[in-house]
Formats: sequence, C-alpha cells, structure tokens
Amino acid sequence: MKRILIYILLIAGINAYAQDTESETVSGKVLNASTDSKLQNVHVVNLSQVIGTVTNKEGDFEIKAKVNDTLYFTYIGYKPLRVRVTNDWKKFGDVKIKMTELGIALEEVVVADVQLTGYLEIDAKKIPVYNNYRYSISGLNSGYEGGSRQPGAVNKVLGAIFNPADFLYNIFSKRSNELRKLRKMKKDDEIRNLLETKFDRATLMALLQVERLDIDEILRNCNYSADFIKFANDLQILDAISECYEEYKVLDRK
Repeated sequence: MKRILIYILLIAGINAYAQDTESETVSGKVLNASTDSKLQNVHVVNLSQVIGTVTNKEGDFEIKAKVNDTLYFTYIGYKPLRVRVTNDWKKFGDVKIKMTELGIALEEVVVADVQLTGYLEIDAKKIPVYNNYRYSISGLNSGYEGGSRQPGAVNKVLGAIFNPADFLYNIFSKRSNELRKLRKMKKDDEIRNLLETKFDRATLMALLQVERLDIDEILRNCNYSADFIKFANDLQILDAISECYEEYKVLDRK
C-alpha cells in the first residue's frame, strides 16, 4: 500500500513539474544596438514551440519558453536575430536584446520592356496578361494552380496528384518534423499577423528550417504559378504549403 502511495505521489510530482516547466516564460527588452532606444512592435517568435508575441511601447516582451528554445526577433529595417534561451536567462530574469539596423540601399528600378503609344486600343494589346487558373478537384481541401486553360495544364495537375512520390515525397518526407508545425503556425495570431506583412520568406525559412529554394520548389511541385511564388506574401505562402502538405498526406495514405 505504501509503495502504491509513493508511486502515485511520485507521478503527481513529475506531472506538476512538467506543467510548471511548460508554463515557464522568459522576458526581456529589445533595443536599438547603436542608440539603445526602445523598439516597439518587434515580433518575437519561439521557433521551438511555434508561438509569437510583440514588444510593447517600452520594448518589453514576455513569451512562453523553455531552456534551449530558440527565439527569433524580426523588425522592419533591422537584421533578424536568433537567441537561445539559457539557464542564466531563466535564473536572472529580464535580458536586453539589441538589434542592428540594416543599411538601406536603393536598387535600380527596372522598367518592363513595354513601350506604349498613347492609343488605348493598341496599348491594351501590348501589355502582357498573366492567366493563372486554379483547378478544384472534389475530395481535396482546395485546388491546384495550373498555369493556362489547356489540356496540358489539367494533365500537370493530375500528375501532381496521382504521383505524389514523384513530385513531393522527397521534399515532404525529409522535412516531416518541421512541416508538422504548420498547423500551429496557422493558429497563432501573432505569427499570422507577422507573415501577412512579409514578402522575404525569412521568417518562414526560420520556422520551417528550410531554404528559400526549398520553399519555391515545394510550391512549384504543388503547381502554383511563378507569379504566385514571386508576389504572394508569407502568410499566403504558409497557407499554400499547408494545403499542399495536407493534400499530400491524404493521397500518400491512400
């Protein structure tokens, strides 16, 4: 009887400790590295637990984190920063995170090679039109963007669906652990708000532990158009990869 009681108390203690560990948070202040001025609305993302927050007007933040979790700081005009949560941080409390400003370099503006005459009827024919159609297939979460409205485009869509090993297996199977985070990312409002304002894929790369070329390759093999891959914001890219991954899992199980 005593052994059973000790065993129950031991389990209860372990569970309580685990709950306390899970509920632990870290806090700090984000500053400009050169001026020590406070930075408001800096996005702070826990890459390990896929949750996010932002700094207040004093540059302060608090986020749920455990030792060895990696926090990712991003702010417009500043170099993104990764910081590992340490025992000392947990022990001594608030820390100062200093972010470095990026140099602003104006790039040459390239004008498309379309010379207009001033006559609407003529100019309308000279301006390129991009037609990217999305095909919906019953039983899937959404559709596939096939490029042009031709039989070849449909075949491309069907090829992607009925041969997932050829198109997606090598990509998704090697990154299954990272891609499981997609659902968490889509549920966290702070992460969604952050990605909606970004177009550089940097935060997505940090969250999914993939390179920019990997993201483009996933979308191409899921039959998203070059225009979408180039111009969509990071939230749209996240949703596209998530939909493609969910559809792939359904087809792969079949």
